[in-house]
Amino acid sequence: MIEKYSVRTDLALEEKERFESDNVEIQGVVLEEEYDEQCEMRVTRVKVETENGAKTMGKPVGVYLTLEAPNLAVPDEDYHREISKKLAEYIRELICGKEAEKEDLSVLVVGLGNRQVTPDALGPYVADNLCVTRHIVKEYGKYAMGMEHVKLVSAIVPGVMGQTGMESLEIVKGIVGETKPNLVIAVDALAARNSRRLNRTIQIADTGIHPGSGVGNHRSGLTKETLGVPVIGIGVPTVVDAATIVNDTMENLIGALESSKMLKGVGDVLRTYNNAEKYELVKELISPHLNGMFVTPKDEDEMVKQISYTISEALNLLFTNQQDNL
Repeated sequence: MIEKYSVRTDLALEEKERFESDNVEIQGVVLEEEYDEQCEMRVTRVKVETENGAKTMGKPVGVYLTLEAPNLAVPDEDYHREISKKLAEYIRELICGKEAEKEDLSVLVVGLGNRQVTPDALGPYVADNLCVTRHIVKEYGKYAMGMEHVKLVSAIVPGVMGQTGMESLEIVKGIVGETKPNLVIAVDALAARNSRRLNRTIQIADTGIHPGSGVGNHRSGLTKETLGVPVIGIGVPTVVDAATIVNDTMENLIGALESSKMLKGVGDVLRTYNNAEKYELVKELISPHLNGMFVTPKDEDEMVKQISYTISEALNLLFTNQQDNL
């Protein structure tokens, strides 16, 4: 059953949690956790170290950092500033220290998604708020910015296939071939398994990104193998599968049945189902009307704008002289 159990999620942490809930140990996958009390932020590192682990997880070999901050959805500028600083540190960690400190480092930031669809507008919004410097440094030199340390930062919003008729990879690959950046950072909206993680979680991965994978639109991935340069993927879950919400409701229903004297037997029977079996049952019950539906919070427009500022500020801190304040 586990092999057939396909949860709509882009988060490596949730893939790992799925196996832990079924008491399945994955060889070649290491999980490390730490908690920042000051920012009330939990950081989880999922390291996929072997091809066997990658096959089981459905994720490429690499490091996946997940930052969970419940207050990320709260409009507190000071708090978001602290999260931006932490985020910049973790991005630098994945870039690798020496590479991040190169004075002539050239970075291309790709804002994936569709700005006309609110839950998918994260990438374009991040690109809008970036401090792009490549054109100024190329034209007038690195001191024209009035800063001691400035990387060459450029940005592109390639749109989606429905708008351009082209894969995002085709567009980005052409730009990489012309501008020859040392690094690509791709930002995209993700899908989550747990509704509590919506707009409260940021995932950073050194394996690149696969646009649309969480909602079943499998586009060509932006990775080191496809672009020829290292790719860092940054994503925030903005949608959740409808089956997930029904499944979570079912968990509450089972708890209520178990506490009832008359219906306790029904609850006990349903409790014998493992997570995979319960999820498959839910998908069958809601099919076909709700099976392909994805849900997002009602205030998603404000949340996406807010988190996009947090991510773009982290990138601005990292690639300008402001990084000294980290």
